[in-house]
Amino acid sequence: MGLIVDGPVLPWDKGKNHAGHIKDHGITQLLNVWTSSKDRRSLPFKWGEEIECMVIAFNDEEKNAKLALCQEELLPRLKKYVTDHGGQSRTMPSFQSEYGRYMIESTPGIPYGDSISDLLTVELNMRQRRSLIDQLVNKPTHTPMTLTVYPRVGVPDVFTEPHRVRTTEDTSMFLPEAAVTSTDPKYTTIAKGIDSRRGHKPIINLPIFLDTATPQPFRDPTVPPDCTEALLDHILLDAVSFGPGCCCLQVTMQATDIDQARVLYDSLIPIAPIMVRNTLVFASQPTNEPVDSRVYIILVNPQLALTAASPAYKGFLSNVDCRWELLSKCIDDRTEEEQKDHRIPDSRWSHVRWYLTQECQKYNDIELVYDEPAYERMTEAGMDDILAKHFANLYIRDPLVVYPNRLEQNDEQSNEHFESIQSSVWQTLRFKPPQPPNVNSDMGWRVEFRSMEVQLTDFENAAFAIFIVLLSRVLLKFGGGGAAWGLPISMVEENMRRAQERDAARSQKFLFNTSATPELERDTYGEMTMDEIVNGKGNQFEGLMGLIRRYLDSLEAEDEVVARREVDVYLELVSKRAKGSLKTTATWIRDFVRSHPQYKYDSVISREVNYDMLKTVDSM
Repeated sequence: MGLIVDGPVLPWDKGKNHAGHIKDHGITQLLNVWTSSKDRRSLPFKWGEEIECMVIAFNDEEKNAKLALCQEELLPRLKKYVTDHGGQSRTMPSFQSEYGRYMIESTPGIPYGDSISDLLTVELNMRQRRSLIDQLVNKPTHTPMTLTVYPRVGVPDVFTEPHRVRTTEDTSMFLPEAAVTSTDPKYTTIAKGIDSRRGHKPIINLPIFLDTATPQPFRDPTVPPDCTEALLDHILLDAVSFGPGCCCLQVTMQATDIDQARVLYDSLIPIAPIMVRNTLVFASQPTNEPVDSRVYIILVNPQLALTAASPAYKGFLSNVDCRWELLSKCIDDRTEEEQKDHRIPDSRWSHVRWYLTQECQKYNDIELVYDEPAYERMTEAGMDDILAKHFANLYIRDPLVVYPNRLEQNDEQSNEHFESIQSSVWQTLRFKPPQPPNVNSDMGWRVEFRSMEVQLTDFENAAFAIFIVLLSRVLLKFGGGGAAWGLPISMVEENMRRAQERDAARSQKFLFNTSATPELERDTYGEMTMDEIVNGKGNQFEGLMGLIRRYLDSLEAEDEVVARREVDVYLELVSKRAKGSLKTTATWIRDFVRSHPQYKYDSVISREVNYDMLKTVDSM
């Protein structure tokens, strides 16, 4: 999460004084990279995936499964092992810290190639990384798990190992935030910077899952009686850590050149939102109580999200399946004034709002807010209008993390100031420039797909990573320069806004461009279910899976044909998820809790229920 740099970090109140310096030099660094790499061609297609996991500590005697606050000890062991055993290779991964002190991020040591047979190594690579973490955590009671959200984070009961309680440093009513956040100072600085800039801590109300014995109205029992920020029938969350303390799965793909990267980015814009959720949002029961302007309500249908994996928060079942909107509210550092005058139209964590190719400009039907001085510098240096507006949009933000010993840099040899801005804007997609020209690297222009939730098993995570990579290959081959897949930004936003329609649980449809085939050269929009988008709609639309299979059929190499049969096993999982015949992780969690003999149908996930569920996950 953010730029990875070692060294001391300035607190927000001091770091913000250097924002102008960082932004100014960041633009210079970006222009240097763009100038040196804009004409590079014919780079190989490469890709990688990034998985975040939590370490869980099991206490069999107490029947408690807790978050193991072991990152500070575990991460050096992992890095030492990698160094001692030969450095980077396909089987020797890379490990990094993540926001939570119980989290570890892992990636392959080197990227995957463009062959279909390479896809068959993904699950094994993920499994080996998990096994290495499990081995080096060095405690038989501790195990790494790819959970999107830990179901009992913030409960009054013991939920961390070792046990930690809130201190005077913590502003949350529920979380010992300083204790559960990574010891890497940048993460604490990010959290404090967001709250300081916004002017208050986040106040987020998630709708409770109203089960048969849930009190009605439901009053969050963990909230003090004098708290005025909690809404009836909602779970109250009040710390940045509730958001980035979740885990995800991301895929990054390198294009052959900057032009192809722009096409890939544009082609994925309509795809990214449906990977966050594939149902629409419905409102909870209305209330006549006045709502503080700081109080956010997140309302999401809990049924059919394609990678949905986060239905439980603070020991309760919620009516939310996905973490995306929660993260958006946790990371939103806009002041009230910026929100009112739309000076900054959205959170740092949001969906993409701008297409990058000339062919897709007709879909940019909502005005983009961007920093005009930054835009002028970029266009004066020769960058085209479209790309300059994209990067200038990043510069409406301030840097969140400032390293005092790295303020003065050689802008021809570093991109740290640019990355301090770019890497602290978390959108559904990220357009990533290469390394500075002095760095000995064959890294090209890349697109990062960021909207998926991590799954419980390596097979599932491999399946979704493979699906996105194959879909990207299809988009580049059949996508008509990105335009054939285009959906106006207003329609992308409409798919988000439909999350507020009360009848969404019945309609469950998205706006989609059904002309995404090489045979059609016109835009044809329609409303389709996720099953129709992925698996097709008769003669009207062959579906994303149909396009992927057509791409696979076009491969002529005999070994690729053999590998294709094995890849079909992964694609079948995605297809069944879209049909609804295979449960999402979120549905599985909710069903497990509701079928547990100790569950009282009151929406509460007890210590024992959570323990048994995570034990079951660990045995998968």
